[in-house]
Amino acid sequence: MGMLEQFAQLRQDYQNPPLSVDELDLDPLLEFQKWFTLAADREPFEANAMTLATADGSGRPSARVVLLKELDASGFVFFTNYESSKAQDLLQNPRAALVFYWAAQHRQVRVEGSLEKVTPGESDAYFATRPRGAQLGAWASRQSRPIESREEFQKLLAQVELRFPEPTPVPRPEHWGGYRVVPDRIEFWQGQPSRLHDRIEYTRTAQGWARQRLMP
Repeated sequence: MGMLEQFAQLRQDYQNPPLSVDELDLDPLLEFQKWFTLAADREPFEANAMTLATADGSGRPSARVVLLKELDASGFVFFTNYESSKAQDLLQNPRAALVFYWAAQHRQVRVEGSLEKVTPGESDAYFATRPRGAQLGAWASRQSRPIESREEFQKLLAQVELRFPEPTPVPRPEHWGGYRVVPDRIEFWQGQPSRLHDRIEYTRTAQGWARQRLMP
C-alpha cells in the first residue's frame, strides 16, 4: 500500500448534534470557557494545548504547540522566553493565531488577534506556581539557540542550581514572561457527518462582537 492510499484510508465520519448560532453565548470568550470546561473533562491529554502561529517581518510563518495558562475577559495568556524565536517574530509582527483541537469531541476553536505582554506582576505570580525544575530551566535555557549537546545544557543547568540552592526561592528571570492574545476573530468549529461541519465565526466590531455562520 502506497503512502497516498494509507492517508486516504484515515477517515472518520463525525457525529454531533447540529450547532446553532443562537445556542452560543453572545460573548465568544464565555462560550470558549464552556467548550474548554467540557474538553478538560473529556480529552485524554492536555486540553489547554494550543497551536500558536506567528510570522516574522517578512511574513515567514512559524507554528508550535504551547499551553494556555490563563483566560480572562481580555484574552488568552501563555508564557515563554522573551528571547525565543516566537518572541522575535512578535517583536516584528505583534499578531498571532491560535488553534485548539479537541479530537474526542470533534471540536476546534481558531483565534486571531494582537499580542501584548502581560504585566510583570502577572508573570511573577504564574512563575511562582511552576515546579522548581521548570523555574531553574527558565534561567538555564537560551531558548531556540543552538547548543552542542544535551550534556552541555545539563552543565548550564547545574550552574543555575548552584546559584539558587534549595531552599532558596527561584525568582523569575527578566527574559521570561507572558503574552496575551487579544482576539478580534474567533471561530467555533464542530464536526458533522459528510464533512458538512458547523462553523460559527465571531468578529469584533466597534459595537461589540458580531456572529455569523460560515459554509463548511
